[in-house]
Order: sequence, then structure tokens, then C-alpha cells
Amino acid sequence: MKPETAEAFADLAADMGLATAAELRRGLAEAGGEAASPELLGNALLRQEVLTRYQLDRLLRGDRQGYFFGTAKILYQVGAGAFARVYRGVQQGSGETVAVKVLRSRYAGDPEKCREFRREGEMGRLLRHPNIVAIEDVGEANDTSYITMEFMEGQTLRELVKIRGAIEPRQTIDLVVQLLRGLDYAHRRGVTHRDMKASNVLVSATGTAKLVDFGLAGIDAEHGDAALGQVDRPRTVDYAALEKLSGMKNDDVRSDLYFLGTIAYLAAAGSSPLGESRDRAARSDPQRFTRVEPLKSKRPDVPADVREAISRLMHVDPLERYQTASDALRVFEHLATAYASEGHVAAVSDTNPEIVLPSATKVQPRLMLVERSGKRQDALRKFLAALGYRVLVTENPQRALARFSSVPPPAEGLVICGSVLGEEALAAFNQLTSDPFLVKVPAVLLVGSQQQGLARRAACDRRRKVVSSPIDRDLMEQTLAGLLEASG
Repeated sequence: MKPETAEAFADLAADMGLATAAELRRGLAEAGGEAASPELLGNALLRQEVLTRYQLDRLLRGDRQGYFFGTAKILYQVGAGAFARVYRGVQQGSGETVAVKVLRSRYAGDPEKCREFRREGEMGRLLRHPNIVAIEDVGEANDTSYITMEFMEGQTLRELVKIRGAIEPRQTIDLVVQLLRGLDYAHRRGVTHRDMKASNVLVSATGTAKLVDFGLAGIDAEHGDAALGQVDRPRTVDYAALEKLSGMKNDDVRSDLYFLGTIAYLAAAGSSPLGESRDRAARSDPQRFTRVEPLKSKRPDVPADVREAISRLMHVDPLERYQTASDALRVFEHLATAYASEGHVAAVSDTNPEIVLPSATKVQPRLMLVERSGKRQDALRKFLAALGYRVLVTENPQRALARFSSVPPPAEGLVICGSVLGEEALAAFNQLTSDPFLVKVPAVLLVGSQQQGLARRAACDRRRKVVSSPIDRDLMEQTLAGLLEASG
């Protein structure tokens, strides 16, 4: 039942274990006492960082579920797919930050979907490696299934490439080395991944890459680890099409290596070698594997030996591929050593080895704009573009912060508009000064003429400033230039 009074709201927050009596008293004092509305009390607790926006919205609706899964308290949603949602949470007692993957409610009554989901968790829980996301708990709560896992500040490789485009060759090599180490460990235990793709690779704020989602993993009946047991061997449409074309059995480790090659190609080229489609018929067509554009055509600046190693991973004939993850790992570790020097030339022309191709092209500085209103997005994009910036846009402040936690970051600076987002914008802006992964991000908080209270609560320093509407072009230009210089 939706709370109608501040007292009812406070009782619900206490019952759900989201606020202590002392925290509620402080919230009531700021909100104006017991006569305050539930919204005023909730917003006071939000400002005091007792509640998150996710928790507040559920409390205002009167929800009595969804705040805890196992021992993890949910803070806010960080991602969603067709099958499940992913939340950032914190473990009670230890205070450890975790990710909580929750099966969507529409699948909760489907025994087969629940079994698949729990299988992912149980499989992952038995694989412990620095380049595989650790699973901590698998269970059922709030009428659905959940998996609690290691939380990584960062984003998927798919998101990273979508934002930044192609990744510099040294970083691509390092990424592939890390993924091969995780895959080699799994293969040695008799486990094939069966769903290798860029959205199942997480890249942390420090550049660590980890494999996630072993939900389709297969177990080698002869060599598989006894602790992992015997399970069916499901596979994606993509794996099935490749194996039909090449005549491979459906648990061959070389299939994982092929699709790891597509991940490496995506990182190096900035686009997928197979294209992206949700059309099952298109993905089932084996001929798509024979029409891959050579990496050299897309990125001739990638060193020839790196291109050759990636191409061998992706060879259609499995006999021409690396035969094991260990074989491929040795090659890429050698490349990592060869290209480790900061002064190493990024590429040499294949037609004239004396001509050194440029390793980077100077581009306009980038800004990420956080704004929910479509009209204001367009207006601010044009305004910032006129100042000489390339502009990326998102509606979600927390999504923007997650992107800036990745390596490399999506932009040189952040502009958060508070006119519609209000307290959400302020919370994200202030988080920049308290989060060690975000403390160097330069940012501007834009506030409306009626939002001076918001401006006064903003945590400003030499990297963070508030600009009020109406926006003065010269002031904005000087402010952005000064912030970017301070963080350079």
C-alpha cells in the first residue's frame, strides 16, 4: 500500500531495513517534521544518502519486495537484458559492493528458464580465476531467482567499443591475453564457454578484463572437472552455424577460440566482423563466416603480426586455428612483450616499411552530456558543438558515471543538466568527488534559475563547477576550458 503520510513512509523504510530510527529522525527534521509529505521525507533521506533513488521510488509506491536478495541490499539498477536485470548492491555486514543479477519476473514461473539461470550461477561459482567474474551466491528471493557476483567498476567491451571505437593495438593485445588466460583456465577444467561475445566481457576501470556468463557452458565428459558434474551442452545460434559449416562437435574448445577472435577483431577494428543482427535466420547462415572483411581492409594501421594472430583465431577451418587456448596465449603474450614499450611504433605500412603510419589522429575534445529531455538534448548538443566539442548523450546519470569508470574513459569531460533530473543530477555530480575512480573527471552541473538550492549543495572544486541558466556562452567556454586544463 502506498504510504500516505511521512509516518507511514518512515515505518515502511524501517520495516524494510533501509533506515534506522536515528536516520529517520534526522530526515524528518530536515523535511519539516511529521507533517511533511512522504515525498519530502524521502527526498531528505536521499540527500542524506540514507536512501538511493531506486529504494525511494519503490518505497513511495509502497513496494515491500525487491530491496534485498540474499544478504545483498540493492542500491540501483546498472544494466538490463531480455533475460535478467543487474543491480549494484552492498553486502550486509561486510559492506562489500556486489552485482546482483535478477531473473525477470516474467520468467520466474518458467521452470526451464529458472533452471538455466541457476545453472549459470552454479557453473560460475566453481570457476575461480582473476579473469573470470566470481560468483558468490545463487538463490531465490522475492518470487524469483538471483545470482550475486563480483562487482566491477566499468562496462562491457561492447559498450566500450560503441563509445570509443577501435582500441589501440597494445590495449587490444592486453585484452586478448587476459581473456585467453581466463579461457585457458576454464578449458583446463573441461569447461567450454559456448557464448563468447563482447557483451560477456567486462572491462574494469583499471583495464582488467573478465569473462562473465557461463550459462551455456559445456562440460567435457572425459576431461571435465568432477566437481562440475555432467550437464547438457547448449549452444548459441552463432556457435551452431559455425560448427555446422566446419563439421565440429558442439563442445570443441576451438569454437570458443573462434569467437574470442571476433572479440579481438571488434576491439581492433571498432566493428564486428560478423555484423550485429537479432534475426535468427541471418545468424544461422553459415556463409556469414566466409564473408568476413579482412582486418587489414578496415584497420591497415594494426601491425601485421597482430592482424595475423587475430585472423588465425578466426580461421574457418578449425585445423588452421590455434588448437588450444594455451597455444594462442603463448602467441599473444609474445606480442604483448614485443609491443610493451611506450615508444614502439604502432604500425608500419605493408607496402613501404619505411613509411610509419600515424598512431593517433588529433580529434576534438569530447563531452558526455547527461540530459533527459529530448529538446534540451538537441539544444545543448548544438551549443556545445559550437564551442568545439564532440558530444555524447545519455539520459541516465549513473550510466554516465559507470562509463567514466572504464578505461579509457568515453570523453574528456562531463556535463550534467539538473533542470529535469534534479536530485539525481546533484547526486551524480557529488559522487565525482567521493569515488576514487571518478575524482579526476572534470564536470559541469547545469542548474535552472529556480534551482539555486541545488547549486548550493553541489560539491565544487577545481575540477567541478556549477553553471546557472541562462547559460552565458563565454562563461561556459572559459569554465570548460579551465576544468579540462586542470585535469589534463
